[in-house]
Amino acid sequence: MKRQLSPYHIGSLIVIVALLIVVASLLYTSHLAKQLRQEEQQRVELWAEATNRLIQADEHEDLSFYLSIIEANTTIPVYMVDAEGRIIDSRNVQTPVADPRELNGPIELRISDEIIQYIYYDESTLLTRLRFFPYIVCGLVFLFVLIAVVTLFTAQRSEQDRVWAGLSKETAHQLGTPISSLNAWQELLQERYPDDTLIPEMRLDIDRLGVIAERFSKVGSEPELKTTALLPIIDETVAYMRTRISNKVSIDVKTDENADINVNLSAPLFSWVMENLLKNSLDAMEGKGQITIQVHRSLSHNEEIYIDVTDTGKGIDHRLFGTIFQPGYTSKKRGWGLGLSLAKRIIEDYHRGKLFVKSSELGVGTTFRIVLKECVKS
Repeated sequence: MKRQLSPYHIGSLIVIVALLIVVASLLYTSHLAKQLRQEEQQRVELWAEATNRLIQADEHEDLSFYLSIIEANTTIPVYMVDAEGRIIDSRNVQTPVADPRELNGPIELRISDEIIQYIYYDESTLLTRLRFFPYIVCGLVFLFVLIAVVTLFTAQRSEQDRVWAGLSKETAHQLGTPISSLNAWQELLQERYPDDTLIPEMRLDIDRLGVIAERFSKVGSEPELKTTALLPIIDETVAYMRTRISNKVSIDVKTDENADINVNLSAPLFSWVMENLLKNSLDAMEGKGQITIQVHRSLSHNEEIYIDVTDTGKGIDHRLFGTIFQPGYTSKKRGWGLGLSLAKRIIEDYHRGKLFVKSSELGVGTTFRIVLKECVKS
């Protein structure tokens, strides 16, 4: 069976190939620039020699050959200066430099035994452009790599989303049949044994399965967000969890606000998030401790609501703050490691909020923070 390359391996391969292209481009461009520089030096030396011969030629000598060499230089900026560095003449110069002696050269031009002039020359426009060519290549390669990597991971994320949504909807569909059957059995038992105290408990569990199926059915599709009172949803989730945890664990809900807090929510999905955070805290505390849910408005950001879930568990290493939200990460021997990943996706993708580790200290506990936008009545 062939092993399929992961996006990380493909991305690394793209970066390596891009680096090889850049290195090859730099080496080849450097080689071309060196050759062109030597060629320009030879051309300027020939030009200087032709100029010198033209100056020293007698009146009967044919000057056309020297003139053709001088006129052939149309690209290399050259300066003719005297012994004191003053510019006597220049050619192919658009913007004269202050001191030509800082350029390439000098090439000595002996006019006579008493008069010596010097020729300095600058790089041609072609050579200057060739020097910048590697930077252009690097920029284009970087842009290509960036687009390729972003496209690769976007496609991979999109594929994961489709798989995730398909699995969730199939799970909800598969749950539908046994839930319908359990409903029928529960109603039949209720009729035959109306005084049995366990049958109402069965009803609660069946309803719970219905809620779970509804949650799975909403994953992958755009949820319908409704303006909902936040605290009752939290209280209902906490009440459900309290009946299923050890009496050595206490869960308190605190708020500094007297007014109702309304948020655009998908109640089933948000309740799922709170359950996942509470279960994560319970696992961290190993059956005993305190969980505090603090709900309050932000003092610095208008219309932002903070829900802080704090436990007295074993804490999280700060280097793992981002890792714990990755699918598959878990510190337990059992489980798939999807709880926090799912919670983060529900809050950030569906509710346009934030979920992150606000603080944590090993051996002391952890605080997760949910940030949502409040619905302010006009």
